[in-house]
Parts: sequence; structure tokens; C-alpha cells
Amino acid sequence: MEPLTRRTLEMSDAAGADATSAEFDPVPYVHPELRRYAPQMLAMTRAPLNAQTLESTRKAALAYALPTLPQPRWSARKIPGPPGAPELRIYVVNADTGGAPRPAILHLHGGGFVVGSGRTEIRRLQEVAKALNCVIVSVDYRLAPETSLAGSLEDTYAGLRWLYANAEQLGADRNRIAVMGDSAGGGHAAMLALAARDRGEIPLVYQALIYPMLDERTGSIGKKPPYQGALIWTPEKNRFGWSSLLGVFDDVSSSIQDVLPARAQNLRGLPPAFIGVGSIDLFVDEDIEYGRRLIEVGIPVTLDVVPGAFHGFDGLPPGTRVGERFRAALIGALGAALNISA
Repeated sequence: MEPLTRRTLEMSDAAGADATSAEFDPVPYVHPELRRYAPQMLAMTRAPLNAQTLESTRKAALAYALPTLPQPRWSARKIPGPPGAPELRIYVVNADTGGAPRPAILHLHGGGFVVGSGRTEIRRLQEVAKALNCVIVSVDYRLAPETSLAGSLEDTYAGLRWLYANAEQLGADRNRIAVMGDSAGGGHAAMLALAARDRGEIPLVYQALIYPMLDERTGSIGKKPPYQGALIWTPEKNRFGWSSLLGVFDDVSSSIQDVLPARAQNLRGLPPAFIGVGSIDLFVDEDIEYGRRLIEVGIPVTLDVVPGAFHGFDGLPPGTRVGERFRAALIGALGAALNISA
């Protein structure tokens, strides 16, 4: 495994041109049920993500929040953060102390490490909480480039620690906690699972990684088929997201490398995992490889690769059958895992 250096994030000749070039038409590779969304997805794909557009992109992302449901109830709170972050905002969904303790999920939102908020995910989290009768806590970790990987990791761990310490007040079972995230949130969830294992303070029973962002080399080193990453999240955007998180560096300490999922040498002792991704998602190869490495060391893995699905396909309103099947597989895997010790 090559050392993690600045060159890792530089575009090599082998990487080739981004798949968003005018010469390539990704539509034939898209699942038939999703093709009607292709023009909209192509328009979103072409919207640049860089230092100049970051602030406007963050504001625009808030518009994608779906209206929340009347039930389960949710609330926004502030909790103590790690050093450097006096307070963290969290969103608590379906807290209730009226019955037996229920499973809990620590959720981390997506957005390429640079965009996003748990607030936009409330509706989807309500649906998960209702299906599983569980408590969900979503953490608004600090974003890059203002905060580095070390800072955002401590934010997510602070959220997990708060959930564990306050389980009784939330009506949660501290022995049935899973981590879950999509895209960059999936990457953060995988990093948090590694950190929780190494620190040995909080047991996790599961990690649900939804098209997770795991490998900073994707889009910079090696050549991928042009249909992978042609829609929504491109190699160019991936380079910006990872370089924002890791910063400009000549080398990264081994302690940081050990928490990067694609680079961690030791995957033993991690919780079982669900890994779901579309076959034309930029992350498909790294996600399959991470699943393979987990399986290799005896970690149970549910790997769901959806033919012709692009990044974020399951979030399309008003819903598609292929997206609904994917979410049902996720709910099924979480339900089985969170009820192991019930």
C-alpha cells in the first residue's frame, strides 16, 4: 500500500478525463426505472463544486430537505463537543422512555465531507425510526475544509459518546447501538466504527454504510469505466471533497491512516456491516473491496450492489421501486442486527 501523500490526491494521467465529458452518454448504463431522472441528474452533475462555489452549494443543499412527518417526534439539541468545538448540534428522532429500551442508531449525513446537515435527513430518519422502532441521533459534525479529518472524527465520536451516556433518558438500549451514514456520512460511519473499536469504550453492534466514501484515491489514481461516477458525484468532486478533508500535506501520520477505511491495516473486531451501492456509482469498486476485506477477516457483511444505480438514487422523490427495494434491504439488515440481543 503506497504511502498517503499529497500525490495521492493529484490527478494522474492514468485517471483519464472525468466521465462528465460531452463525449460520453451515461444513460444506456442507467437502470431503466431511473432513466427518466437522467436529464435532471446530468444537470446536477455539471454544477461545479469547488472553493468558489462551496458556500452557495451549502445553501442550495438545504432546499433538498423533505417535509418532516408528524410522527415520530424529533428535536434539535446542542451537546458538548470535543476540544475546539464547544457545542455540537444533534437531531434526536423518536426518543421515548415510556417502554422497554429500544435499539439506537448514530447517524452521520452525507455531502462529500464539505456540505450537508442532519436537518435535511430528518424525514428519512423518521421513516427508519418508525420501521425499526428505534431511537436515532444525527450529528452535525463540522465540515471541511474549515475542519480537518481529526476534528470531524472527534465530533462524530462526541455524538456517539453522548448517545451512549444518555441512553436511558432517550429510551435506548446502550448495548444495541449501530452507526449509519450515506456517502461521506458512510465514510464517517466506517471511520467511527474503527475509532470506537480502538478506543474500547462504546460497543457497536452494526455499521450500515450506504454508498460510503471510503478511499481518497478514487478519481485520482487508476482508471475507471466512464459510466462509474458519470452522474451526481464525479471524480473531480471526489478530489475536492477528500483534499478538503485531508488538507494540503506532504504526509499523514500513521494514526490518521489507521482510521481511513480503505487504508486501515487491521479490520478485525469491527461490527458486522451492510454495504449498499449502485453499479454505476463512483464508489462501487472501493465499497466492494471494503466488503471483501471485512469478509476476509471474518466480519459478516451484507453487500447490495444495485444494477444501473447512480449515487443517491434511493433518495429520488416520490420514490422508485428500485430505491424502495434498496431501502427495504437496509431496514431488514438493520432490524436483524439490532434485535440480536433483544
